Amino acid sequence: MATYAIGDLQGCHDELQRLLDRLAFDPARDRLWFTGDLVNRGPRSLECLRFVHGLGERAVTVLGNHDLHLLARAVGAAGDRGGRDTLDAVLAAPDRGELLEWLRHRPLLHRDAALGYAMIHAGLPPQWDLETAQARCAEAEEALRGPRFADLMRNLYGDRPERWREDLDGWDRLRFIINCLTRLRYCSDDGRLALSAKGPPGTQPAGYRPWFDVPGRASAGARLVFGHWSTLGDCTRADVFPLDTGCVWGGSLTALRLDGAPRHFRVPCPQSSPPGGD
Repeated sequence: MATYAIGDLQGCHDELQRLLDRLAFDPARDRLWFTGDLVNRGPRSLECLRFVHGLGERAVTVLGNHDLHLLARAVGAAGDRGGRDTLDAVLAAPDRGELLEWLRHRPLLHRDAALGYAMIHAGLPPQWDLETAQARCAEAEEALRGPRFADLMRNLYGDRPERWREDLDGWDRLRFIINCLTRLRYCSDDGRLALSAKGPPGTQPAGYRPWFDVPGRASAGARLVFGHWSTLGDCTRADVFPLDTGCVWGGSLTALRLDGAPRHFRVPCPQSSPPGGD
């Protein structure tokens, strides 16, 4: 049995099928992890959702910021970002209800102790070790799955608070947790988030660095698979494995084999969306 983690799909269903062909993926034997952002920007978000949902227990996906945006649109809590969304087919689908209910029950963090990896979509603040991150994610997941889900979506958008405090409560607490797990790239050494910075290292504001390079990061040493950061470029750290290689922007779709020695597989992708997105 092989286990592969796959980077952000963003509606690139055909490229996913080509990658699975290259992996000789056998759904009766193998397992897939997805780093989130199954949908948006690319042309076939509905097909991506249906495919991953149809894999059942053979696949796990964490929630990304585009997945959350789809859920927010579904409850009328967000616009279509100037007409750049490609989510209308999902929202009009006859199986919309089943797919969206499944999506909002996906985790923000997945951990497999036997494989020795955890997966998130974006990042972790430096104050949290993996056990703390799991506890904070459980809070947000309960809210995402609970009766106040629509209220959460209406209070989700925003960049504040910038820094974790144990006494954060209400929507501020949940927004910080979800922002870290689904939007984080850069933060300061004391854990302040720079959520508007999206470029490669070297373009961030002064005083900020990639979240995984903060000295003394509490989660250091845990092997973390993540997506979200298509502009990151090469990363040679032994404990972090970025897998968003910009498929929707004309880059590649990447898989990482998790059992045994880590090994990458890639297929090239035609550009499906104009540059400049998140």
